[in-house]
Amino acid sequence: MKLATYRINHTTPRLGVVQDNHMIDLEDVAKIKQETLPLTMLDLIDAGLDEVQRIQQLIDSLTDEEKSNCYYPLSNVTFLAPIPKPRKNIFGIGLNYTEHVAESARTLDTSNELPQQPVIFSKPPTAVIGTDEYIIHNPKLTQQLDWEVELAVIIGKKGKYVPKEEALDHVFGYTVINDISARDCRRSGQWIVSKGQDTFAPMGPVLVTKDEIPDPHNLNLSLTLNGVEKQSSNTKFMLFNINDLIEDLSTVFTLEPGDIIATGTPAGVGAGRAPQEWMWDGDVVKATVENIGTITNTIKELN
Repeated sequence: MKLATYRINHTTPRLGVVQDNHMIDLEDVAKIKQETLPLTMLDLIDAGLDEVQRIQQLIDSLTDEEKSNCYYPLSNVTFLAPIPKPRKNIFGIGLNYTEHVAESARTLDTSNELPQQPVIFSKPPTAVIGTDEYIIHNPKLTQQLDWEVELAVIIGKKGKYVPKEEALDHVFGYTVINDISARDCRRSGQWIVSKGQDTFAPMGPVLVTKDEIPDPHNLNLSLTLNGVEKQSSNTKFMLFNINDLIEDLSTVFTLEPGDIIATGTPAGVGAGRAPQEWMWDGDVVKATVENIGTITNTIKELN
């Protein structure tokens, strides 16, 4: 199922299902069917994938007349980030594709040795925005605004010390994230100022439940800047796959429903190019992951 948080006619955020080029509003479905349904993405994740199945059954049972009262053309809705305000920081994974390790070592003075353990950083909830929202560039903070397309994993079941063989049992679904980075804002090797500024985590446009993506380790991902392709790879080239990451993270932190793991980016970032390339006011960046979708954002300079 493709789930979304959205607005229509400037309403408060609503929870919907994308199907047949329409947004199916779950609050409306609940009223029509006289049922109680989760009305936010976090509430639905808490309820679990069994609740997703129940929602699909309710949708399948709608008559044509009932559909007219809860189906909205996608052209009439505004997508928000699937989880507009996560409960916790996003877990970011650095240097998780071999070629990105090499390009980072050339230009960002990181090690050229492949990591022996996942490199973990975080992005605060205030970094999250949706597709078609502005990425804010503060030129007083950075002159090196960069892009990173990534597959994001949404945790659906609490876990501590999760063995890798059981890791995917803890996944609720997947989305796209663009790990925006200010390369000149690292402080003594720490990345959160570089990675965690407001608007630096565009996400969406939908959250796809894991049943629709049977193999998350074979998904194409790509990114364009002003229509020119900058990144193109596949999740099969991760150094640490999703099973590895969940095992490692859950050893350090308790993973909880709604937690987000950004799994790392492939080669092709601006810092790795010769000459280096950065994003500036008016640039349009599009990040895509196969079977999920594309998020589009425009850079807006802070005055």
